[in-house]
Amino acid sequence: MKNGKQPEKGSSRILSLTVLFIALCGFSFYLGGMFCSERDKIEAKDVTSTTTKAVASPKEPTVSALQIKSVSFPECGSDLQDYTPCTDPKRWKRYGVHRLSFLERHCPPVHEKSECLIPPPDGYKPPIRWPKSRDQCWYKNVPYDWINKQKSNQHWLKKEGDKFHFPGGGTMFPRGVSHYVDQMQDLIPEMKDGTVRTAIDTGCGVASWGGDLLDRGILTISLAPRDNHEAQVQFALERGIPAILGIISTQRLPFPSNSFDMAHCSRCLIPWTEFGGIYLLEVHRIVRPGGFWVLSGPPVNYKRRWRGWNTTMEDQKSDYDKLQSLLTSMCFKKYAQKDDIAVWQKLSDKSCYDKIAKNMEAYPPKCDDSIEPDSAWYTPLRPCVVAPTPKVKKSGLGSIPKWPERLNVAPERISDVHGGSASGLKHDDGKWKNRVKHYKKVLPALGTDKIRNVMDMNTVYGGFAAALVQDPVWVMNVVSSYSANTLPVVFDRGLIGTYHDWYGESLFTCEAFSTYPRTYDLLHLDSLFTLESQRCEMKYVLLEMDRILRPGGYVIMRESSYFMDAITTLGKGMRWSCRREETEYAVESEKILVCQKKLWFSSNQTS
Repeated sequence: MKNGKQPEKGSSRILSLTVLFIALCGFSFYLGGMFCSERDKIEAKDVTSTTTKAVASPKEPTVSALQIKSVSFPECGSDLQDYTPCTDPKRWKRYGVHRLSFLERHCPPVHEKSECLIPPPDGYKPPIRWPKSRDQCWYKNVPYDWINKQKSNQHWLKKEGDKFHFPGGGTMFPRGVSHYVDQMQDLIPEMKDGTVRTAIDTGCGVASWGGDLLDRGILTISLAPRDNHEAQVQFALERGIPAILGIISTQRLPFPSNSFDMAHCSRCLIPWTEFGGIYLLEVHRIVRPGGFWVLSGPPVNYKRRWRGWNTTMEDQKSDYDKLQSLLTSMCFKKYAQKDDIAVWQKLSDKSCYDKIAKNMEAYPPKCDDSIEPDSAWYTPLRPCVVAPTPKVKKSGLGSIPKWPERLNVAPERISDVHGGSASGLKHDDGKWKNRVKHYKKVLPALGTDKIRNVMDMNTVYGGFAAALVQDPVWVMNVVSSYSANTLPVVFDRGLIGTYHDWYGESLFTCEAFSTYPRTYDLLHLDSLFTLESQRCEMKYVLLEMDRILRPGGYVIMRESSYFMDAITTLGKGMRWSCRREETEYAVESEKILVCQKKLWFSSNQTS
C-alpha cells in the first residue's frame, strides 16, 4: 500500500505545480494585455497601413475605430494672434541673456499650454497669390509699422494704402536686391549653372535676398529670431518665401551637417569672431564641402567704410584680420571679394582637417569621433571643426550633380540610412508621383496659385516635395528627431527642410513648430499619428496645425482608418470642414482626410 501511494502523491504534486504555473502565466498575460493592448493596436495598424497595393482580406481581424467625445475649442484672446509658443516674448525673462539664449526655443510645459484657437488680426484677408505676393502683402495680415518706420531710408518695405510693398531694398542693397545678387553672381559663377541650389540667410530681414534667388533656381531658408517688433519671418512667409524662426546662440541650428551649398549674412550683426568663433563653426558645420560663405558689410568694406557704422577704419581692419585668421583655421579659403561682398569657400580635401588633427594646440580643434555631426535637435554648439566624413566623397559641391539633375540621383549619403538604397529612393519617388497625382484629384487647388507655402510634416526622402517641384510651391520637409536621419538625403537632392519633433523631448509635451501663426497654405502628413500617437495627445498636434495654417488653407492627412473618426471630431471642434477620401488603391486600412480651415474672426473684433 505504501509503495502504491507514492506515485499518487508525486503525480498530485506535479499536477499542483502545473496548475500554479498555468495560473501565473495567465496572470502575467493579463497584466501584459492591460498595459500593452493600445500599443499592440497601434503596431498592428502600422503594419496594415503600409499594405497599400492590396485590399485587406475580409478574414482579417478588425479593430474598432478610435472614438472621442465631441469638443469645441474656445477662441484665444486677440493678444495671442501672433503667438509662437516656443519663442514667446512673454516668457523671455525666465531665461538667460548670455549670447541671447532667451531667443532660442523654450517650449511651455503642459500646464501652460493654450488649448484655444488663435484668431487672425482684425481685417485679415486671404493672402495675395504668388508671384505677386513676393512684392506686396495686405497690411492687415501683418499689421506692424516698426520696420517701415525704422528702415524707411533703406526701402525694406513701404506702406501704401492697405498694402505693404517690398521694393527689394536692404541695409546692403542701396541699388536693390537684384543688383546686389548680380554682383554676387559675378563673384560666384556657380550660382548661375545649377551648382548652387540650397542656401541659408542668417539675419534675413524681410527675406528679399531669398526671394530674389527663387527666380535664379536657388532655394533659400531665411532665418531670423522672434522679436517684439520686426516680425521678419512672418513677413517672409506672408510673401511666400521659405523662412523659419531661429538664431545661432547656444544650440545647433536644426539642420544636418553639410546641408547648404551657400550661407549668407548681410550686415546681420552676428559677432562672428567672439566666443572662440563658435558661430562660424556652426556655419562651417552646415555648409557642404566646396560650399560658400558670403559676408557683406562690416568689416569686409573697411577700406571704403559705409557711413554710419560708428567705428574707425583701424578697428574694422583689426576685426577683418581676426575674421580671416579664424576662417583659415577652420578650413575656409578666400574665394573672391569686391567692394562690400566677400566670399569664402569651405575646403573639401582632407589635408587641411588632417593638419588640424595633428596639431594638438590648434584652435579650433577637430571634433572627435564621439561628436555626431548631424545631431541638431537641442544639441549644444560644439567648439570644434566638423571634418567632412572620409567615406562620403561625392557630397561636396562640384561632386554632387547640378540642379535639376541632383533631384533624381540617389545621394551617396542614402547609404547611411538603415535600409536606404538607390532603388529604394526610386521606388519612393514613383510612389509619391502616383500619390500626388491622386491628391490633385481630391484637392484641385493643389498645383495652382491657391497654394504656395507647403509643409510635409514627416517626410522620408522628400518624395512628396519632389513630386511638386514643377508647381508654384515650396515645401518645408520635416524629419523627426526620433526618426531615421534622412534629412541629409533631402538636402543632397536640392530640397530644404528641418529637424523637428512634434511630440517633444519629454512625454506629452507636443512641441510647436518654429513659425508664426497663419504661415502655411497646406500641411501634409503621412501616418504621423499611427507612428507617434502614443507619445502625445492628438489634440495638441492638431491645435498646432491649426495655429500655423492660414485661414482657407488645407490639410491632407494620410492615416490609418483607426484614427479617422477621432481626427474628424477634433477638426470639427477647430472649425475645420473635413471629408474622407479613398487612397489611390482604395484600401480599407488607410484613408485620406482632406480638411480646410475656415476664415473666422474673434467675437471681440469688429470684422
